[in-house]
Amino acid sequence: MHIIQNTSGKRNAVFLYLSVRESSFTNKPLRGIIPPMVTPLLENGNLDVIGLTTLVNYLLEAGVHGLFLLGTTGEGPSLDAELKKQLVTQVCRIVKKKVPVLVCITDTSLEDSVRLADHAKSAGADFLVVAPPYYFPISQKEMQEYLVQLAPKMTLPFLMYNMPSCTKMHLSIRTLKKAKELGAIGIKDSSGNQNYLFSLIETFKNDPLFSVITGNEAFLPELIKRGGHGTVAGGANFFPKLFVALYDACIENDIEAITEHLAWVNWVSDTIYDVGKQESKYIKGTKSSLSLMGICQDYAKSPIGRFTEKERAKVAAYLAHFPYEKVYFRL
Repeated sequence: MHIIQNTSGKRNAVFLYLSVRESSFTNKPLRGIIPPMVTPLLENGNLDVIGLTTLVNYLLEAGVHGLFLLGTTGEGPSLDAELKKQLVTQVCRIVKKKVPVLVCITDTSLEDSVRLADHAKSAGADFLVVAPPYYFPISQKEMQEYLVQLAPKMTLPFLMYNMPSCTKMHLSIRTLKKAKELGAIGIKDSSGNQNYLFSLIETFKNDPLFSVITGNEAFLPELIKRGGHGTVAGGANFFPKLFVALYDACIENDIEAITEHLAWVNWVSDTIYDVGKQESKYIKGTKSSLSLMGICQDYAKSPIGRFTEKERAKVAAYLAHFPYEKVYFRL
């Protein structure tokens, strides 16, 4: 249950969010490996439903603990409203509550964020994800006021998303405390600031249902050691069993296995994520890998585009070097 105090000044007004904010996964914190799923597209920009079905089933069979839709890796800000809704509907249809589905609803328009939140609820999603609305630089106070407006309009539990490189705002601890007062049940931090991440664990450690999740794959072992919960790992799109194996090793405190798996995670960062010179190379590398593995096509929404054939060949060489079928398909 989430209790949100009315800020309108009216006496004796308290909003109780019971069934409207409940999810079948809310009795425990979100944790584990939650891929920020790419959005498979056709050459004409429409949703690649066949590729999407293959991808979702591939991830579920690998044992991931959730799916994160419409984030940075999913090209959320580039997709039109109808395509977003179609993606959410199709994923929820395929997943069938096997794992939680998280939907990032952030838009430059609060009203459009609410519309997507409503659709996510009706489609069967389990959690919403809220980042600062991008484009305009805003203050922490303005962000808190934005959440006061948005939170009562959301009908699913929500996590905050700290992505300062894309939103122009680094969410302060005070703002996150305010978000928690308004019903937030966790935070995904993609700031890359490890000290800040650990301060989040310390700040919210007394709430067993509040999840602290990192967007930095290499931070996972230390995060789990300190009491955090998991990672939204881009590489889990194409190597999900590697990341599931790393998470399991972290939970079991198997130092030898952690060292082995983490070395491969860092290898992915140094190779597949680093092809080409453009800032979009991480998304291109992820989609190119999935295409080369025969899972879905590698088309991306403008302005990102695809890798050149030379770049694809480089990704293919990296994939051939990784002992995925020999090791991770047999875990």
